[in-house]
Amino acid sequence: MEIIASHGYILLALACCFGLFMAWGIGANDVANAMGTSVGSRALTLKQAILVAAIFEFAGAYLAGGEVTSTIRKGIIDPDTLSDTPELLVFGMLSALLAAATWLLIASIRGWPVSTTHSIVGAIVGFAAVGISVEAVAWGKVGTIAASWIVSPLLAGSMSFALFISVKNLILDHEDTFERARKYVPIYMWMVGFMICMVTLLKGLKHIGVDFDLGMGSKFANAAVVSAAVGAAVALIGAVCLRRIEVSGDINSADNVEKVFGILMIFTACGMAFAHGSNDVANAVGPLAAVVSTVQSGGVIAAKSAMPWWVLGIGAAGIVVGLATYGWRVIQTIGRKITELTPSRGFAAELAAASTVVLASATGLPISTTHTLVGAVLGVGLARGVEALHLPTIGAIITSWVVTLPAGAGLAVIFFYVLSALFG
Repeated sequence: MEIIASHGYILLALACCFGLFMAWGIGANDVANAMGTSVGSRALTLKQAILVAAIFEFAGAYLAGGEVTSTIRKGIIDPDTLSDTPELLVFGMLSALLAAATWLLIASIRGWPVSTTHSIVGAIVGFAAVGISVEAVAWGKVGTIAASWIVSPLLAGSMSFALFISVKNLILDHEDTFERARKYVPIYMWMVGFMICMVTLLKGLKHIGVDFDLGMGSKFANAAVVSAAVGAAVALIGAVCLRRIEVSGDINSADNVEKVFGILMIFTACGMAFAHGSNDVANAVGPLAAVVSTVQSGGVIAAKSAMPWWVLGIGAAGIVVGLATYGWRVIQTIGRKITELTPSRGFAAELAAASTVVLASATGLPISTTHTLVGAVLGVGLARGVEALHLPTIGAIITSWVVTLPAGAGLAVIFFYVLSALFG
């Protein structure tokens, strides 16, 4: 208590700096999972991808990031074990942010697509188990999170496989592919609009004090009606865009058909960026929120606490800056080195990954966006056969995932003892 009272402002300043550093790392590394397929399939240029992600990453982080943030903030460590020593929680969360951000910086410089969720969860578990006690870690919650890292790529891969097969059956395997593409693509656009709107209404707006009530009975029914209307508006806008496509040569050529899916990928890129921001902002602001709550309360560790709006703002801004300054390195790995992507394939991967991440964000489960997107890209590749995959790249990505956990944990332990020595 005395340490927090004496150094509260310094600890808050460090928390904001480390949280911003972590958010920068997320933008520089993990944002490739949102934009890699769009750039890799050449549906968007790198500058266009940065602009789209800047808008929708920020919106997802700010509007729908609160639910997962609560899991990272108070789900991994048992608060009861730290009630008498709140300064240990503050030191630990600071060290976890700095450790994960440092590892993301190293990985980004090398062009390695690592999991930011692995980084921060591993760091929190590392400092808690070594710096406090093994009993301080809520191992049941950690097990659930770890299981999601396996389930999420399988789910996203299955969804992307099914989506691409539906595209083949409805559009690509027919002679009048162009007209069928313009007919069925708005349906996929509706799915994107509906999905984003549902998670925003059900889970995202409550932490900023907005509550929708159309008198439809349950909150889910209200959200479904509004989301269906938003999805219809998105589909209508998309249909208008599709009518303006300029065709060349044979109208049913692959180039003309892929132009239709290029328009669709703009919509799915927005959806994936929103989903990524909603899930991965927790990796930066979850520990930051824990420090803010503990310091402002004078050392009281609350089981629940309000999420200050400016905390989500710091995370959202950091993600955008990281993307704009360093995101291009990892985008190339995800978008062009796993399998050859076209807009029709990239759309299936993005929509499946975005749906998986949004569902996880709505339920408060901090899954790995890296695992999800790679699983989705693999699902699209497998739809064309194993030979369509670049196995050495996949092996390198999996290796980087394995290294991330111990790297985050080890760095966190070192930083924890340094901070304890400085302030203790």
